[in-house]
Amino acid sequence: MKKTYSLYEAKTHFSEIVRQVRELGTTVIVSYHGQPVAEIRPVETASRDPFSARLAEMIGRGEVVPGNGERLCLHAVATKPGALRRFLEERD
Repeated sequence: MKKTYSLYEAKTHFSEIVRQVRELGTTVIVSYHGQPVAEIRPVETASRDPFSARLAEMIGRGEVVPGNGERLCLHAVATKPGALRRFLEERD
């Protein structure tokens, strides 16, 4: 369950918020002018294979899409020497 506090309320009740997070596992959202800006949540314990666990979570949320196994052949798009320098000069 997520609770939302304004920045002022969060500063005023910070000890209580930390107690809720620690003891109840509650996730707290802190908002500024009605917009969520921070999340206070329990620290996750490290798993045996943190990369695989994190990747699985991201795939589950749809943030990462597994590849189909095909390898892409990449090639240079700028073949003239100094292309990066010219690009950066034009950008300014």
